[in-house]
Amino acid sequence: MLESEKLAIAAHLHVLLRRKTGRVTDTQWMASNTEYAHEVVRFARTSAQEDGHPDLAEWAGKLEAALALGEKGRRRGAATFVETLTPPAGAGAAEAEVQRYVRGIR
Repeated sequence: MLESEKLAIAAHLHVLLRRKTGRVTDTQWMASNTEYAHEVVRFARTSAQEDGHPDLAEWAGKLEAALALGEKGRRRGAATFVETLTPPAGAGAAEAEVQRYVRGIR
């Protein structure tokens, strides 16, 4: 998921929270810091149950899903990068040394 998409979801949730609960949030921080975002999601879901605002729960779920997709993409991207550095099996002595070094990083 693109960073701009996470930011758009965070902004929408920010507006809902402000209108329905009076809570002010930081959209940029929400889109980039998972701990803060999970706390906002928890607050939104609690407010949705207590105050009867199902749209808060819906957008909290969207933010949580966006964060989960972002984390998976970052992990997958890092693994792919390391795999591209790994030379094929049966390579020469220099390539084998690089392979041992790369595996030590993992």
